[in-house]
Amino acid sequence: MKRILTVTVVTATLLTSCVSKKKYVALEEDYNDTRSSLQKTQVEKEELEERLNAIEERVADYNAKINSLTEENDQKLEINELTAMSEANKRKMRETLKNVDQAELAQAETLEDSINLAVSYNLKNQISGGASEDVDITVDKTVVMINVSDKLLFRSGSHRVSRDAYPLLDKLADVINSEPSMEVMVEGHTDSQTMVENSYLVDNWDLSVRRATAIVRLLQDRFDVAPEKLIAAGRSSYKPLVDNDTAENRAKNRRTRIVIIPNLDKFLALLEADDKALDQNNM
Repeated sequence: MKRILTVTVVTATLLTSCVSKKKYVALEEDYNDTRSSLQKTQVEKEELEERLNAIEERVADYNAKINSLTEENDQKLEINELTAMSEANKRKMRETLKNVDQAELAQAETLEDSINLAVSYNLKNQISGGASEDVDITVDKTVVMINVSDKLLFRSGSHRVSRDAYPLLDKLADVINSEPSMEVMVEGHTDSQTMVENSYLVDNWDLSVRRATAIVRLLQDRFDVAPEKLIAAGRSSYKPLVDNDTAENRAKNRRTRIVIIPNLDKFLALLEADDKALDQNNM
C-alpha cells in the first residue's frame, strides 16, 4: 500500500512538472515574439526619425539660404544701390516701370521697391500673360513669391493637377530653368474645412503635401526642372491669407505658393524676362 502511494505521488509530481515546462516554453515564445516585434518597431521608428530629420535639415538649410541671400543682397544694395545695377538693367527697369500701375509705383520709396515692381511685372507677363486673376506675384528682398489659386491648379479636394495649369507650369519651368542658381520651394495651402468622411485623404496636412508634391513631380517629369532645385512642403490650413469665415475667403486660402530664390545678379536678370510681352503692351 505504501509503495502504491509513493508511485502515485511521483507520477503526479512528474505530470505537474511537464505542464509547467509547457507553459514556460509558451511564455518564452510569446516573450521572444514580443521582443522581436518591439525591435522591428524600434528600427522602423529610427528609420522614420532619420527621414524626418533629413527633411527638417533640408528645409532648415533652405530657410537659412533665404535669410543669407536676403542679407547678402540687402548689403549689396545698401553699399551702393546705383552701381549695383548695370546701365542696361537701369534702362530696362525704366522701360518696364512705364507699364507698371502708376498707383503702385507712387508707393515705391527706394530703388529696391522699384526693382521689385519691375521684376514682379515682368514675371507676371511671362508666366500668366499679365491678366490672370488666379496668379499673384510679389517680391520681397529679391525673393519671388508666386501664389496660384487652387481653382486653376486642382479640383476641390483633389491633388491631381488640372491640365488647364500646364501652360502656366510650362512658363514657370522656363523661368526656373533660365538660371542654374535658382532654387524653388512649392508650398501647398488649404482652407480650414475638414476632409469628407472616409476620404482617402487623412487631413489637410495630407492634402497640402500631396498637392505640393504633385506640382514638383510635374515640374521635374514633364517640364524638365532639375529635381535638386525643388522642395515640396505642405502648410495645411495654418498660414491663411484671410480668415476662413466665408466661402470667398476659403477660396483665397486654398492656394499653392511657389517661392523662387535667385541671387542678386540673377534677380536683376529677371528684368529681361519678357521683352516681347513688353513690346506687345506698348503697341
